[in-house]
Amino acid sequence: MAEETKGFIPTHGGYRKLITYQKSEIIYDGTMYFTNRFYRKYDRTIDQMVQAARSGKQNIAEASMASATSKETEIKLTNVARASLEELLIDYEDFLRSNQLPIWDKEHKLTVRFRELNRTPNATYQTYIKAIEHENPEICANSMICLIKIVTYLLAKQMKGLETEFLKQGGLRERMTKARIEARRK
Repeated sequence: MAEETKGFIPTHGGYRKLITYQKSEIIYDGTMYFTNRFYRKYDRTIDQMVQAARSGKQNIAEASMASATSKETEIKLTNVARASLEELLIDYEDFLRSNQLPIWDKEHKLTVRFRELNRTPNATYQTYIKAIEHENPEICANSMICLIKIVTYLLAKQMKGLETEFLKQGGLRERMTKARIEARRK
């Protein structure tokens, strides 16, 4: 999150270092692969799923950049990212249900295996490729669901951290006032 800096505009950006951004990029790439593989070319679902995946990723980046001047905007955009990914999760569940394939619960052996795989440091698309691009559509869709659940959980924690940070450091107006008072004293 933001660090103390000289002046009243805190350090911001750095979203590429956020695990939520890195994993949402994998979700986007996986969704591109999935929709191209399992849906017909002009199916409207493709656009809906790709846009939800894109929105998750892009809103994390936008929230990070907006953090310089608005904690409120940062929190709202982080929540938009979370909501977009939840929408995408439902699309994957719909795919499984409409194809009479099971949706794994959190104790399913492959869900447990996926959580272990998720602990891989600096994970990339290649880390998950065997699951995301598996020949069995049940494994593909459920793997994406696992990844989305991990990211939405992390985004909820990130939002809690943003709330705590705001309570400790305040917002832009408070920092501006403090900086102005200090400038007058000098």
